[in-house]
Amino acid sequence: MSILDLLSDSSQWERFLEYKTRLICPKAFERKLSRFIEAGAYSRVCDRIARGERFALPKKSVISKIYSQKKRTVYTYPDDENMVLKLLTHLILRRYDGEFSPNLYSFRPGRTAKDAVRSLLSVPQIAGMYSYKADVSDYFNSIPIDMLLPELRAVLADDPKAYSFLAGLLGEPFVLENGSPVSERKGIMAGTPTASFLANLYLRGLDRLFYEAGVPYARYSDDIIVLAPTREEAERHAGTIRGFLRERGLRVNPAKEELRTPEEGFVFLGFLCRGGVIDVSPASVDKLKGKMRRKARALARWRDRNGLDGEKAAKAFIRIFNRKLFENPASDELTWTYWFFPVITTSASLNEIDRYAQDCVRFLISGTRTKARFNVRYEDMKALGLRSLVHAYYDFPGEERAGSRRS
Repeated sequence: MSILDLLSDSSQWERFLEYKTRLICPKAFERKLSRFIEAGAYSRVCDRIARGERFALPKKSVISKIYSQKKRTVYTYPDDENMVLKLLTHLILRRYDGEFSPNLYSFRPGRTAKDAVRSLLSVPQIAGMYSYKADVSDYFNSIPIDMLLPELRAVLADDPKAYSFLAGLLGEPFVLENGSPVSERKGIMAGTPTASFLANLYLRGLDRLFYEAGVPYARYSDDIIVLAPTREEAERHAGTIRGFLRERGLRVNPAKEELRTPEEGFVFLGFLCRGGVIDVSPASVDKLKGKMRRKARALARWRDRNGLDGEKAAKAFIRIFNRKLFENPASDELTWTYWFFPVITTSASLNEIDRYAQDCVRFLISGTRTKARFNVRYEDMKALGLRSLVHAYYDFPGEERAGSRRS
């Protein structure tokens, strides 16, 4: 049976809903999925797929990346089509998980960023190792489809219907931009549900190369890290990675490429691992503080322009960052705290972020950056809804928080 045939099976949808409700998932998405299933809205999309009709065009958008000012291009299908693609991806990732090497950690059942970091920390003599980290530049949207399709055909050899469907989506030359069809090179389309499986697939040869060689290595989608006992060996591994990417029509983002010494520790997926301690990386802290700084300045201008009370601007700041830090931004993304808390073993960086957030709130309430801002007490900010990352970290479920096992 083709995996496409399962998309019209109500029991598959019920199991999918049950799975989603077990995750840290927005209640709004759970309700939306539940209504979608109850209405049988998937049937219309499944019927169109079965008849081989042309799928709806994805819409192109340019959005700000989370916690930064950088832009990224994403693609979205209409709601009903997108929901069907979510279930399809859920099923594909599980049916074909055996195609991937153990050193791949992204979008896989039962694997998380925590597993990736811990696998690296378990490497013998890790304290004396050099690390090379690379980020693939615009990975999702840069993958050459003509090079991906043979890989996809080989993996889906037992399901030609699924292959034909996915190849049709990838081969569609048009997207909707500002409501009009435009033709463009779009790769596997970041933002679409199927992109996660395809991103895992395209570089599986690189994963296998390092796995079979017994080299400490991990990949999480477009983030790659490799460890070595000497600088020379780390540089050789770096050359291998760059060469493999070049042959696959990709390139390393030079701004995110780094070789670190054992004393510096290694940075991966936003974590800094050094001396047996795992913390939020300095770059991740700086990104979040930059976001807070820009938002505080914008709210101060809004406050002054409209003659508003400082507490009103402070409440807006608190509401925005409580949502960013503690609530899920989307149905398929982990919130900031659920990404970092299960992995870090110290609250050092959380203390730094808390102090910075408090300073932003004091500035918004007092209207000054002088010492007078300290007339705003912590209790006053807490009464407005400010939440402490440090307190939340130590309140995080013990079995999920890495630091709970440390003295």
